[in-house]
Amino acid sequence: MKALAYERAHPLDAFAIDLVDVEEPRARDGDLLVEVRAIGVNPGEASIRAARSAEPGGRVILGWEFAGVVVDVGTATTGFAVGDRVIGTGDPTRDGCWAQRVAVDHRVVAKIPDQLAFVDAASLPIGALTGWEAVFRDQSVLPDGVDAVLVIGGAGGVGSLTTQLLKAKTSAFVISTASRPESRDWCHAMGADLVVDHTAGLGAQLRQAGVAHVDVVLSTAATADNLAQIAALLRPFGHVSTVDVGAPLDLAPLVQKSASLHTEMVFSHIVGGADPSSQGRILGTVVDYVVGGHVRPIVTTTLAGLTAESMKTAHAMLESHRTIGKIVIVV
Repeated sequence: MKALAYERAHPLDAFAIDLVDVEEPRARDGDLLVEVRAIGVNPGEASIRAARSAEPGGRVILGWEFAGVVVDVGTATTGFAVGDRVIGTGDPTRDGCWAQRVAVDHRVVAKIPDQLAFVDAASLPIGALTGWEAVFRDQSVLPDGVDAVLVIGGAGGVGSLTTQLLKAKTSAFVISTASRPESRDWCHAMGADLVVDHTAGLGAQLRQAGVAHVDVVLSTAATADNLAQIAALLRPFGHVSTVDVGAPLDLAPLVQKSASLHTEMVFSHIVGGADPSSQGRILGTVVDYVVGGHVRPIVTTTLAGLTAESMKTAHAMLESHRTIGKIVIVV
């Protein structure tokens, strides 16, 4: 089969991902083999491309957000059959979905109905799972006493779906951050009750809007500056959830609020050895929300073809740090 692969980590200006012939994966006992129809592209994959090289003599196939059709099922799979239309993520220790076919643990996959287009479906899995687990944790509910949630980076894939899920599942007042007119408009379209500019003082903007404090903060980019600002906005015994921890963080500002700090990595169930079945169930619920009109797909850019040119274009857009919603490649 064909797949997009590379050998050595590289920057965008030396883009070295090529369409190559590789052996088709075989479904393990608990796997589905899926013919990929659409791929969601994520900022984390661009970061991995720039940092991770293949083992000597090998190649790297990234991609962990897809929609497609089941073409084979492992002997230990349940609930799926050849011909099912599905969405899913995958396993970062295995080859990903930048390929014509991908083998994936059936527990991180959900069926999609005929009325949900592959291109729309592929915009959902990573953002929905990350946002759900980040704010609802493993109980699938907000912590007690939560009235206001702040989503820092509301126009990206995670922020867009987190905002929608909060509005679909809770009565929380949702505040999103965005700095450009088009990204502010997008956050409002996602259902945010209030949108504030993260390049200006958040505290003053919230006070002007009559918001004294927030109970939960989801940060899509945790930095030392962000954390200090977050702590100033957070109520005592509030909650901070972050999905992107870079440099070491000074937690002293959070200690002063007796705050809880949560981290989220969408593959923690698989790489940590836990049962990932909850992720398949979450994706199934998200699909139901979409079909019911409570959540909308977030694809804003569609690129055509499993080609190096399409993937380079997607990565250039991601590295501009100005993307809104989701980039999807139609295979």
